[in-house]
Amino acid sequence: MTTAPQSELAPVKFSRLPRRGVLLGLSGPQLAVAATTAIMVAAAFMSGGTTIAYAVPLLAVGAALTWTRAGGRPLVEWLSVGTRWVGRAATGQLEYRARIGKPRPAGTLALPGDAARLRQYVDATTGSVFVHDPHANTLTAILGTSHPAFVLLDPAEQQRRVTGWGRVLAAACRSGHLAGVQVLERTLPDSGKSLADWWQSHGHDDGSWAARTYGELVDKAGPAGERHATTISIALDLHAASRTVRAAGGGIRGAAAVLRQEVDNVNAALRAANLAPSGMLEPGDLALILRSAYDPSVAAALERHGSLGHDLALAGPVAVTESWESLRSDSAHHAVLWISEWPRSQVYPGFLAPLLLAVGVQRTFTLRFTPVRVDAATRDIRKKKTEHLSDAAQRARLGQIDDAAQTAEYADVLQQEADLTAGHSILRTTALIAVTASDSEELEHAVAAIEQAAIQASCETRRLWGQQAQAFTAAALPLCRPL
Repeated sequence: MTTAPQSELAPVKFSRLPRRGVLLGLSGPQLAVAATTAIMVAAAFMSGGTTIAYAVPLLAVGAALTWTRAGGRPLVEWLSVGTRWVGRAATGQLEYRARIGKPRPAGTLALPGDAARLRQYVDATTGSVFVHDPHANTLTAILGTSHPAFVLLDPAEQQRRVTGWGRVLAAACRSGHLAGVQVLERTLPDSGKSLADWWQSHGHDDGSWAARTYGELVDKAGPAGERHATTISIALDLHAASRTVRAAGGGIRGAAAVLRQEVDNVNAALRAANLAPSGMLEPGDLALILRSAYDPSVAAALERHGSLGHDLALAGPVAVTESWESLRSDSAHHAVLWISEWPRSQVYPGFLAPLLLAVGVQRTFTLRFTPVRVDAATRDIRKKKTEHLSDAAQRARLGQIDDAAQTAEYADVLQQEADLTAGHSILRTTALIAVTASDSEELEHAVAAIEQAAIQASCETRRLWGQQAQAFTAAALPLCRPL
């Protein structure tokens, strides 16, 4: 038996986005519209007379809603998005204004929309902050993480780190207590603080011309750069971990103790993968991230000036206005894209480099991993296999043949079943990109640049029309929020 050399970088392949419907490729809403249209047309013909004249328009409308696609989805599936949008617009939920004279309840985060229900809990043992969602019944810890540039490593080291990251995700799934894991990587204007700190500690400011010139260069050139920051958020499912939480003392304190254990396990796996976790974020650190997401123009200044902006109770935006295609906050315009298709052919790790290293665009890239329990994954795979086989039999009776996309989807299901049988965990992955700019025109140019970078990375992106506020919370904030 021959094995690949250790220095060889193994390619990876992603599963396709499932497009199989309930019956014959039609989704539930499509089937409902088609059935309703058929019933109404049949009723019109049975009634006779002038009602027959309505059959053709009904048939045309039903066919258009069922089979016409816009933005990658049938028109009928836009009805729910449009209905929610109209309802929110009618009730004034598209705008948020902070009430300066009316303080928020103690312990809550100053965030708009459905994120307003989130609460902060400062852990007495570590001094770090946990985010509690009483509706979703989750408790989230946020880790700061640093790592070397992946694309600069040699193939052997890249492969070793890819294997190590796989073990990190496996460790996160092993307990069955986690609701999700979020990896958030954001570009920020460099405040120059680290460079200034280095000059203050190691420089020799003796009053000479050279020292003055170097000091001026540090003051001016430092804030002009760009840096990347990465966090990993771990959300504990309080329902799934209820027995362990009760054993740890119950309540939020017991949940915090269980979450600390999960964080320790992930920390150990991160160190084994040669990643450098810097510990869980404290309230001031999280406040700076939240404030910077909504008001990026002050991010560098806040980072350079000590404790300013580190009050988590005041870290939310002052004003937010949502439109159909974008979101406007204090000093920026935002648009959120969803990676709807990963590369369909085999690619090497690091294929996202054109997207993550795009220059001149301020953006936040989020990967959210949702662990699936083994029993639930087994049932889901069995259901998918049954549906694929029954759809194939139905197409055979109708004289239709399977196309390449349907065959590829079935092969993905079989591969997932093989991986699950081999003892691997199943993770559902959602990737979002929040693009930020100072005005709407610059935002459109930045979105176009990110879309082009995604094409270079062999990915397909879609703009999340009509749901930008919820998508921004999930994409730009390290709170492990589902979309």
